[in-house]
Amino acid sequence: MSDFPIVTTGEDVTRQVLSDHPALMVVAFRFGKQGAIGALHDHVHVQSTYVESGRFRFTLGEVEREVGPGDSFVIPSKQIHGCVCLEPGTLVDCFAPRRNDFL
Repeated sequence: MSDFPIVTTGEDVTRQVLSDHPALMVVAFRFGKQGAIGALHDHVHVQSTYVESGRFRFTLGEVEREVGPGDSFVIPSKQIHGCVCLEPGTLVDCFAPRRNDFL
C-alpha cells in the first residue's frame, strides 16, 4: 500500500505514486469510466506504461493504438502522448528519472 495521496488529475482520473527514487518513479493512474481522458502532453522523462486493467486508445506521436490488460510499451522523452479510456481500468507508469512534479 502506498503512503502517497491519491490526486485527481481529470474527470474520473486519479494518480497515486506507488514508489519513488530520484532515478525512477512508479505511478498508478486509475480511470473510473469510459471516455475519461489522459490529456495529450509531453515531458522529458522516459515513460513505460503497463495496462493492469481496462482498455485504452493511446495516441503516441502520430500513431494511435488500442491496448488492454497485460500490454506494455515505452514512450520516449518529449513524445506527445495521451489516452482515452475505452473500459475503466488502471495504468501503471514508470518514469525515469522521477517526476518531481508528482511529489
